[in-house]
Amino acid sequence: MPQSRRRADAAALEVAPAAVPSATAPAVPTPPVIPEAPGRATLADVAQRAGVSRSTASRGLTGRGYVAPAARERIQLAAEELGYVPDGNARSLKARHTPAVGLLVSDLRNRFYAEVAAGASSVLREQGYTIVLVDDTGSDSEEVAAARTVLAMRVAGVLVTPVSAAASRLVARHGVPLVEIDRQFCRGECDAVLVDNVTGARELTEHLLGLGHRRIALLVNETGWTTSAGRIRGYHQAWAAAGREVPADGVEAVGFEPAQIEGKVGELLSRRRRPTAVFAANNVVAEAVWRQSARLGLRIPDDLSFVAFDDSPWMSMVSPGITTVAQPSVELGARAARLLLNRMAKPGRPRTTRLDCPLIVRGSTARPGRRRTPSPA
Repeated sequence: MPQSRRRADAAALEVAPAAVPSATAPAVPTPPVIPEAPGRATLADVAQRAGVSRSTASRGLTGRGYVAPAARERIQLAAEELGYVPDGNARSLKARHTPAVGLLVSDLRNRFYAEVAAGASSVLREQGYTIVLVDDTGSDSEEVAAARTVLAMRVAGVLVTPVSAAASRLVARHGVPLVEIDRQFCRGECDAVLVDNVTGARELTEHLLGLGHRRIALLVNETGWTTSAGRIRGYHQAWAAAGREVPADGVEAVGFEPAQIEGKVGELLSRRRRPTAVFAANNVVAEAVWRQSARLGLRIPDDLSFVAFDDSPWMSMVSPGITTVAQPSVELGARAARLLLNRMAKPGRPRTTRLDCPLIVRGSTARPGRRRTPSPA
């Protein structure tokens, strides 16, 4: 309670006549005194309790600079007892950015992106960074909005699995270090960590061609992104190396919406001249191929050989197991985070890193068998 208020209350007690309780009116109970909430502990409070200077307390809490072990222990104990939490706003004003990194991913429901985020987060946490994770749902407008949000928070850097060039260029224009993951839209403008889509797709296609398949359908979401473009290029390279022309209907775009993917895959597998082998360009399309094959009564690999890009856990759990190339999704995120940390510490010329995708042959592929008509839906 302020001193002026206490003096006023004391004066009032001295001059006010004693109240005589009425014989009929009940006495009014005195309300309890509620103590004022204590203020937020400051660095000065920690320093005072630990018996050190503010600069020593700061070094003891951040780990930057020398502090005697006994003093460090007192500082940390004082901070714990006082419930001290560093003032992030004050720190960011001094450093011109927060000790945080923005991580914008396309769809956390997709295990691939969740694992990328996990790999990046583990590296960044070890270095004391807070991760601001945003699921932009694969929308370019949501991705730009997310980029604006993390820039307003003055993050030290940004990791993004881009769906267009807009968000990456927005971040780059603000001078914030940026790494694109999995897809690349701003080659030469910022760093990128990708997988070797071309080699992985070529090896899967060569595997099918080597078994004697000549009607191989590559199913992609769309054809413009670097992931799909790279896998299409690898598919074409395998046909060229075999001295054969790519079928006119060899590559099919099935879209992004689950119902659309299921419909287009079902229609493809129901054709009179359906492919003898299907190459699903990602794990979402692969799930649709597996479900539609079962719905139509197609046996894998007797009626249909099946390969996929990205070794999701379910692919080794079903029977037969699915032949794939494995994307190192956790390492993809971790490598991107380490590159971002290096770029934050030392700006330099943008570079692109590609990770290998090993081929894993399982039981979903075989030589083309006798044609079997699919069962009705």
